[in-house]
Amino acid sequence: MSGLEDLFGLRGATALITGSSRGIGRAIAERMAQAGARVVISSRNQEACDEVAQSIRATGGEAIALACNISTKPELESLVKRTRDAFGKIDVLVCNAAVNPHFGPTQEIPDSAFEKVLDNNIRSNHWLCQLVIPEMAERRSGSVLIVSSVGGLKGSSTLGTYGLSKAADMALARNLAVEWGPRNVRVNCIAPGLVRTDFARALWENPEIYQQTVQRYPLRRIGEPDEIAGTAIFLASPAGSFVTGQTIVVDGGATIT
Repeated sequence: MSGLEDLFGLRGATALITGSSRGIGRAIAERMAQAGARVVISSRNQEACDEVAQSIRATGGEAIALACNISTKPELESLVKRTRDAFGKIDVLVCNAAVNPHFGPTQEIPDSAFEKVLDNNIRSNHWLCQLVIPEMAERRSGSVLIVSSVGGLKGSSTLGTYGLSKAADMALARNLAVEWGPRNVRVNCIAPGLVRTDFARALWENPEIYQQTVQRYPLRRIGEPDEIAGTAIFLASPAGSFVTGQTIVVDGGATIT
């Protein structure tokens, strides 16, 4: 391999990526496959996962599709087991799947929606890390990426509970980095700004919200899913081998203005 392939390559690695049938998760999976990783595509919809895995295989990558409801621990346990059965190990874990069932003040969020956000955006990541990191520690090699959000860095009158969960993910990464760093397992967060995904469609499809948002961005535009994938490659590959416990903001400069 060339020097850059050595630095940013993932050849021989297995990457398990939740929420990877679309949006940011799909972009990360596709780019990791191009970097040489064997990727596991996972979301709740098996058909959607199959489509992405087939697309990756059609372009020369190696991928399998394993549907999973991340809010259910037995399904996460099965996901991890099936990944190991297929590929023998997990070198890279990307906790990307998340939900946001409420848009409005936290005063008005129903208990059921509040619990759903915490279950899917925090507890499922905790469970996955519990299931996967010990194996990485045994090999003294592994990288965990949690896709957080700039919502975890600031307040919001409409996305408060979502932001709360994403701030917790940043704290989770820091604590796991401290716990597992001595065994050479790295844990980091990526905090995207507004990105053109189905998940954020309610924000970027609204002309008023879109204009209010991009006028504060130095780049004067929102991001694309593929622009998050490069940061994921960096953190998962040897290029990021001395980075742990960090939250890397990828937001077009929104948080500096």
